[in-house]
Amino acid sequence: MTCINSIYTDPYFNIATEKYLLQCSAEDVFMMWQNEPSVIIGKHQDVRTEVNMDFANKHRIKIGRRISGGGAVYHDLGNVNLTFIENSRKHDFNKYLQMIIGFLATIGIQAQPDKRLGLTVNGLKISGSAQYIYKERTLFHASLLFSTDLLVLEKVLDSPVADPRIYLRSVKSPVTNICEHLSVPMRIDEFKQKITNYFSGENYLLNKQDIIEIERLKMNDNDNIRY
Repeated sequence: MTCINSIYTDPYFNIATEKYLLQCSAEDVFMMWQNEPSVIIGKHQDVRTEVNMDFANKHRIKIGRRISGGGAVYHDLGNVNLTFIENSRKHDFNKYLQMIIGFLATIGIQAQPDKRLGLTVNGLKISGSAQYIYKERTLFHASLLFSTDLLVLEKVLDSPVADPRIYLRSVKSPVTNICEHLSVPMRIDEFKQKITNYFSGENYLLNKQDIIEIERLKMNDNDNIRY
């Protein structure tokens, strides 16, 4: 498996990178990445009913739309995202969730899966996931709340707009940060290094041609713009 530890924090670039690795590569890929403050909504969601746009604009929080379904998530540099892309005719999404549970157990976090393939600790959500199938390639991505600003998360995902015609609303859950449940304090860079060590494989750096193609996808994707 090819492993990518992305150095880019532009949400639009990272969304395009996932699409590029899914559609333009034949390799199995694991990617770890982070975004600057942003809200990423699901493929079929309505931004008006998911995001408090006044708050987002005031705090310069970017808005993007991913290719997968699922609900809206808030990202900042206290959040770590994991993406698994594999060639497979059998789409076992639970497999990836169990891999993340296995990693978390190594740092003393006993996470429990929920019915939406999210993860909880003591009933509080630490991770959400979404999935996408492209031909015979499977994409599973999950967020891990490590030290995210939960106040901002709560405010930006609290839209004042209620439209009864919109049925694909996010299911809100009480959340917590992983760092609050560690027996020994850990910095986020240490957390990321442990992830890298656990999901070890052939390290890969995006090359110049990769970046050109990703930027092309980014510019041509009308969904990933500032609303």
